[in-house]
Amino acid sequence: MRVLEFVGYFVFLFPLYMSVVWIMGGIIFYFRWEKKAEPPLDAYPPFSIIVPAHNEEANIEQTIENLKDLDYPNYEVIVANDGSSDNTANILESLVGKYSEWLKVINVNPNGGKAKATNAALLFSKGHFILVIDADSILGKDALRYMARHFVSFPRLGAVTGNPRVLNRTTLLGKIQVGEYSSIIGLIKRAQRILGKVLSVSGVIAAYRRSALFQCGLFNADTVTEDIDMTWKLQKNFWDVRYEPRALCWVLVPETIRGLFMQRVRWAQGGIEVLKKHRKIWFDVKQRRLWPVYVEYVVGMLWAYSFAAYIAFWLVSYALCYFFDFDIAIVNTSFPLLPKKTGSILALVCLIQFIVSISIDSRYEEKSSIKYYFWAVWYPFAYWIISAVAAIVGAYNVFIRKSGGVSVTWESPDRGLHTLK
Repeated sequence: MRVLEFVGYFVFLFPLYMSVVWIMGGIIFYFRWEKKAEPPLDAYPPFSIIVPAHNEEANIEQTIENLKDLDYPNYEVIVANDGSSDNTANILESLVGKYSEWLKVINVNPNGGKAKATNAALLFSKGHFILVIDADSILGKDALRYMARHFVSFPRLGAVTGNPRVLNRTTLLGKIQVGEYSSIIGLIKRAQRILGKVLSVSGVIAAYRRSALFQCGLFNADTVTEDIDMTWKLQKNFWDVRYEPRALCWVLVPETIRGLFMQRVRWAQGGIEVLKKHRKIWFDVKQRRLWPVYVEYVVGMLWAYSFAAYIAFWLVSYALCYFFDFDIAIVNTSFPLLPKKTGSILALVCLIQFIVSISIDSRYEEKSSIKYYFWAVWYPFAYWIISAVAAIVGAYNVFIRKSGGVSVTWESPDRGLHTLK
């Protein structure tokens, strides 16, 4: 049982260690950058907002209408309609008639995927900086202003990722994700920025320096997460990547178990594809600053596999005890589901992480929305299991099905659309 005990302690000590890192990183980031007031911009370099779209008739009008009143005087919007088979094209044609001075629409056929649609729109763009957002998102009015300051102040900055906020909050899964995006994803981005490198920009809201994108060869369609791939390409070419939590963007999140699971499979698969694709950084000492991020992700994946194996073995052991009358005392003493001391410490640290994240992130929520944070208590029970299984499926897709290198096309995700009606 010593191997199982080791696995058990790894399963519960790894998130304990990472929680401490995220807490400390989040606090340092807040006091070093986030808390400080931003001085006004002296100039407003042109931005091009690119919106790749495929079958977005339910959301595209609201997304575009929201973009007409941004707190930034110099921007254009380019929608890449990528082989939509619904009414998206007609809606966009009507919108161009209303907003022709700042809105362009290009039609890309057939369905080539988000990466190719974004690249096509880039060829028609004029901005020095490029903001890519999803076609079902609502961009914060001052997001461009917050992002522009980073680019203006730091010439070697290649990308700035914003702060996604959950829009649909009517179901249990939606409410849990409000807490997840703040207490997990937000703190991770802050901590990684403090440590020097970021695993990935957010595909929902990410701004890029135009020259950096072209130097890196634009977006590749051979991974399911082109945003992670571009983040690594930029950093390998010694461009900096930053996180701006004040650049807000409200997004639709999955509201069904199946939709959430498919999203996490895509994230896991994309991460593994990128690590496999960029593994040669270990043979280049100039890329040493990316090594810690690589190791963190690999260990995180090993944790997911260990967690899944640990839970599976525990369930099988208790099933044998129940159905075949094995000595349950052996299981109870040698193979507990949750080590008592470790479990108590982990629960305490998770509570501290929860409190820290609320303290930092509540400034981006209305007071009436703070209640949703408390649903995050269900995160370990629901998401750890889903993420562990998704990591296994993602690895299977990469190493068994050989998904890497195949051009990725659009798939229609679960977005909880009924909440926008």
